[in-house]
Amino acid sequence: MTSSRTSDALDPLPPKGSEFAELSRLIKAAGLLERRRKSYAIRIGLNLFAFAAGWVAFVYLGDSWWQLFLAAFFAMMFAQLAFIGHDAGHRQIFGTHKANDATGLVHGGLTGLSYGWWIGTHNRHHANPNHEDEDPDVDIAALAFSRAQSSEKRGFLRWVAKYQAFLFFPLLLLEGLNLHVSSVKAVWAGDVRRHKLESTLLIGHLVAYLAAVFIVLSPLTGLVFIAVHQCLWGLYMGSSFAPNHKGMEMLTSGHKLDFLRKQVLTSRNIRGGPVVDFVLGGLNYQIEHHLFPSMARGNLKHAQVIVREFCAERGISYAECGWARSYGYVLEHLHSVGEPLRTPARVSS
Repeated sequence: MTSSRTSDALDPLPPKGSEFAELSRLIKAAGLLERRRKSYAIRIGLNLFAFAAGWVAFVYLGDSWWQLFLAAFFAMMFAQLAFIGHDAGHRQIFGTHKANDATGLVHGGLTGLSYGWWIGTHNRHHANPNHEDEDPDVDIAALAFSRAQSSEKRGFLRWVAKYQAFLFFPLLLLEGLNLHVSSVKAVWAGDVRRHKLESTLLIGHLVAYLAAVFIVLSPLTGLVFIAVHQCLWGLYMGSSFAPNHKGMEMLTSGHKLDFLRKQVLTSRNIRGGPVVDFVLGGLNYQIEHHLFPSMARGNLKHAQVIVREFCAERGISYAECGWARSYGYVLEHLHSVGEPLRTPARVSS
């Protein structure tokens, strides 16, 4: 059964004398592992206020096609709420499991996601990022992230992998549905520690969401609203996570990388300043986040200065690029992986 607590493996005790231990001392000395409760209180308060205001506007507008603008607004808000759930799962907000879990469960209920399922999956990703066999984020039926994976595709999925670079963003429109379905499956199977509570939260979310939509909107407008909202939310979520690792080094069993290099070489940071920090929920500092998962979101940009210089001094490649270029790398990688499937097999004479 999956625990709803963040695994301590995400904050490993560095071996004495290791390079990561040295980096950890620098980060700790700079005070960057301290909580930022006030900052999170303001962020959570503003999110909840905007979320509630959106539903007030929803009722006020009534049965109107102008509601599709609110569908886009709620796509953004669902993502921002999910980012808080992500931070709670990493113990970034509070010092105790109980307070972080309570925050994560509430935000999971607001977005229709299972907090326990997400933590179990996300912990495995952090422990082995971009590992062909152990990272669930690169074990996606509709996509191939290495040529070994592409060679294993069959039937329709093989055709998808062949043209996956062109289909990538359209497929992300289904990511919201995938997150909901995966949450329900995990809770239904009892794979989360608080499956009764999470069952109640998921059912409550579904009932409240559908009731609000179809009480206020006509059936046709309601269905279109749901489609636009869920597709844009899926696109937003997928677009927030995809640039962080896709196209970076893929690991296989038996790799010799230590913790520091395993996390740095498989991750990519995105430049862009405060706007990108907000839009991506701090995930644009992916290298620092993977090295120090429990670090408060607001401290990541300060840690970046130390980590980048530390890596440069030791000749460790530190990947960083603009937002648009990051998607270019992702698509180039996906296109390259699918290339063997597009090349006709040569027949021996």
